[in-house]
Amino acid sequence: MNMQQWNENDNDFFSWLIFGDESTFHLSGKVNKHNVPIWGTENPRELAQYVWDSPKGNVFCAVSRTKVYAPFFPHENTVPEVTYLDMVSEWLLPQLQQDNEHFIFIQDGAPPHWHNGVRHYLDENLPRLWIGRSTVENMTLIFWPPRSPDLTACDFFLWGCIKDRVFVLPLPVSLNKLKLRITTAFASVDKYMLRSVWTELDYRIDICRVTKGSHIEHL
Repeated sequence: MNMQQWNENDNDFFSWLIFGDESTFHLSGKVNKHNVPIWGTENPRELAQYVWDSPKGNVFCAVSRTKVYAPFFPHENTVPEVTYLDMVSEWLLPQLQQDNEHFIFIQDGAPPHWHNGVRHYLDENLPRLWIGRSTVENMTLIFWPPRSPDLTACDFFLWGCIKDRVFVLPLPVSLNKLKLRITTAFASVDKYMLRSVWTELDYRIDICRVTKGSHIEHL
């Protein structure tokens, strides 16, 4: 059963979804195209100059239909499996359980999310209440289809919104000031914006079903 079928069987299904994701913020404002898919109908043929090896930091967040859980700043420039598991178990899950009687946690197929320890932890603590890259032996609700940024609220809305508000001139001059801007940007996302995002998500899922899984990035 896929997400559209779950929604057809239960009208509250989308309201339970909570997306988790991480992104890298460079002090120079550089966007990593490998982690942030950007589509275009034509080649703009423009060059952008960036500072080589600019200082950077990672940010984790989770977003529901009514609230953003963010930001979490890992100490490492990359997010190893142990750090991700600690963040989910010690920081995120207690908040989700305190705020929600019922929820479904979604994570993409990034390597730290695929780690055995992470999947086993989710199986034990959220059996049939998580969606992500998994095997038939894991207790996922649905297998999350790979390369689906157009169906992920963090990708089609949140990260773009946050980075648009963070990387305005003059750019921050230190990582501490960058973190302050990131925190302020997350605080500006209100419940009305999130309601619109969930309406868009419902629409995108429906269009994906009608088009038999075609990309919908042009929407």
